[in-house]
Order: sequence, then structure tokens, then C-alpha cells
Amino acid sequence: MITFDPERLRERIAELEQELGAPGFWDDQQRAARVSAEHARLTRRLERYERLSRDYEDARELFAMDGEMADEIAASIEPLRRELNRLQEDALFTGDYDGGDAVVTIHAGTGGTDAQDWAEILLRMYLRWASDRGFQAELVEASPGEEAGLKSATFTVKGENAYGILKAERGVHRLVRLSPFDQAHRRHTSFAQVIVSPLLPEDESVELDEADLRIDTYRASGAGGQHVNKTDSAVRITHVPTGIVVQCQNERSQSSNKQTAMKLLRSKLVELEEQRRREELAREKGEAQDVAWGSQIRSYFLHPYTMVKDHRTNFEMGDAQRVLDGDLDGFVRAELLREAARAA
Repeated sequence: MITFDPERLRERIAELEQELGAPGFWDDQQRAARVSAEHARLTRRLERYERLSRDYEDARELFAMDGEMADEIAASIEPLRRELNRLQEDALFTGDYDGGDAVVTIHAGTGGTDAQDWAEILLRMYLRWASDRGFQAELVEASPGEEAGLKSATFTVKGENAYGILKAERGVHRLVRLSPFDQAHRRHTSFAQVIVSPLLPEDESVELDEADLRIDTYRASGAGGQHVNKTDSAVRITHVPTGIVVQCQNERSQSSNKQTAMKLLRSKLVELEEQRRREELAREKGEAQDVAWGSQIRSYFLHPYTMVKDHRTNFEMGDAQRVLDGDLDGFVRAELLREAARAA
């Protein structure tokens, strides 16, 4: 069982404060920035824990004085339970990029218009979830489908542990429903893939050979609605050796779009290297590897019954609409705990 450890946190903060006060500390600006950021992040985390502890003690004392207020007190501490769960999540983040921001790309898979509609539903779900968690989400690119939905979409999520949390969502997501695009209203199965990469900080670079890049510009256009593209300076960059393609069309100028696309490309190259390390570790442990579209991580059933089930953890919820409205924390937490157990 992995739990939040305030004493270890205090020890780490003290170690960082010693580093901050060491002679010549600021001579290495990149290292200084990393240490300062970690110190600020851990200090905020400890302050949250201490505030939650005080609020809990206040509620306990109030209950001791007036037991008839048990129901009101129980309701008042429910938000504390949620915050404490999130603090306990922090102990699960041990990767180099887990504490930072994330880039999320959604690709419509097999299923035609239904799959493209499904990709847009997933985008809405994640944007709502990010808002509920207090993250800052920004849409970078959305490519409309031929009839409805999206062929692909990319957005950034900024906030503490954004990448560490969103790693739990990468993989293939399956939707089973009565198709609104089928005149016979038959049941259809659609797939979409979610790819999550760390959004690298400005002071961290990944070496790129210009000869490996194919850069195309095109006029941004859309099918209308909320994803209509407002610029005519979109940029698409292909990294030829890996086949990774990134694009940006939401900035005001071609140079800004190119700068953002290059940042996305570096992030995806880092994630590719992380994926290779995960696969190598899995091979060493003799674990089976996922096979792209054939191995969805989660299924969302809207017909003949409603349920969302994660196939990695067996965590499930019967209210599918609630999940699609952004209630993902239970699924995320179950997967983070599973991954931590595997790594132990």
C-alpha cells in the first residue's frame, strides 16, 4: 500500500533548502530552476496536507462536542477525502516528467463517422475532467471529420502532476452504442486512440536534425462549429525517421504555429523513448505487450446497457454519462495503483 508520507516530504524539502542556500547554486540556471520548481511543488503539497489535517481535527472536535451533527460533519469532510486521495496519488509519481505538464492527442480509429464522433466525445470528456481537476487545458489542433466529429485533436494540460496522472489514459478506448449516423439505428463499435506525452519545460531541449524534418504549411479550414479554424498559417511537421506527425493551426502566425509544433514534436519524441523503455522493462519481466487497436484499455457501453469498464484494472462505473461528463478520477486512481504495484 503506497501512502502519502509527510515526514519524508519534510526531509526532502529540507534537503532542497540546503541546495538553494549553497554557494554558487544559481550559477547553473537550468539546475537551479529545476530545484526551485521541485521545492515550490513539494512545499505546496505539504501545506495542503497540513491544511487538510487541521480541517479534519476541527471536524473531529465538533463531532465530539455535538454528536447530533454527524450527518452535517460527514458531508463537510467529503471534499477533504477527495483532496486526501489526490495527495496520496502524489506518492505514485516517480518518473522524470510525472510532475509536469502533458500533451494529449486523440486519433479516431476504425468506425468511420462514428469513430470521428467518438474522438470528439473523448475530447469533450477530457476537457471537462481537466477543468474539474483545476488544470489549464488548451486546444492546439482539431481536424474535423468528413461528416461529423474529429479525425484528430491535440491539446495541452498544464498543472501539477498533469503528465503523471494522464499517463493512465493512454491507449485505445472503445465505444459501443446505437449509431446516430446509421439510418437503421444499428449497434456500432468505434475506437479512438489516446496518446499522452510530457510537455517539456522551456529550458529542456531535445536535439533535432533539420534534415529529418518535413515541414508543410497549409490553409487552416474547418467544417464550422466550435472547431472552426481561424488562421490561414497552419504548420504540419513530419519527423521522417519515426513517422511522428504534429501540426498546429491555432496560433496567430505561421512562425508561432511552427514553434508550437516543434515543441509538440520534441515532447512526442521523449514519449517515444519512454515507451521503448517501458516495453524493454515489460520484456524483461515477461509481460505481454498490447497490440494497438486489438487491445482497448477501456470500453464505454451505451447499449444495450450503460457501463464503463477498464480492462486493465476491472474498475467500472454504471453511469456511463457521468464518466463522459468528466468523472474519471476513479479510473485514473485504479490504474496508477496498478502501475505502482507492477513497478514494485
